[in-house]
Amino acid sequence: MKSIIEKSLSQSYSYTAYRNHIKTLLKEGKSFGKEQSEALTHYSELNEARMNRLEKTIVVLPEIINKLQSLDKNYIWLVLSEGWCGDAAQILPIIKLMSEASENIDLKLVFRDENEELINLFLTNGAKSIPKLLVLDESFNLINHWGPRPEGAKNLIIEYKAIHGIVDEAAKIALQKWYLDDKGISTMKE
Repeated sequence: MKSIIEKSLSQSYSYTAYRNHIKTLLKEGKSFGKEQSEALTHYSELNEARMNRLEKTIVVLPEIINKLQSLDKNYIWLVLSEGWCGDAAQILPIIKLMSEASENIDLKLVFRDENEELINLFLTNGAKSIPKLLVLDESFNLINHWGPRPEGAKNLIIEYKAIHGIVDEAAKIALQKWYLDDKGISTMKE
């Protein structure tokens, strides 16, 4: 596992570089990855707007800031993501702001589809669900992991699938509304 993590870290992006890479692709009418479609590009564009809004409006709770500032060791937060992922758009700005609250956190991002070996170590019910946050120590040992979404959002999707059998556009709208109402609090606390 450690060698896979190290390999992924060697091709990681800072948050700003990740965002800029997606913006550049969108200017070319593309989303990230081998699979290209109008739908993926559309979701990537929507997510850019979401992330821009969240970066301006999300406020990290004072008790979370205090916990992060009390960290006495250095950590790497490695996040697997993709620009077209709606959950990632809701969660990455929160992770970024939390990482900035502590000088002991170094945030790195990698694209899921470029890191098959890594995502395969962290499947969610057999799926390559993202985002995934891996908390690593300075020696790249895994301390903990989290994702792809907070419990409340996860339960919303589970209940929706139990009733409707699929995750359709209505489910995605309900999920985005859940994130809007939650204001990042569940993500911060988890």
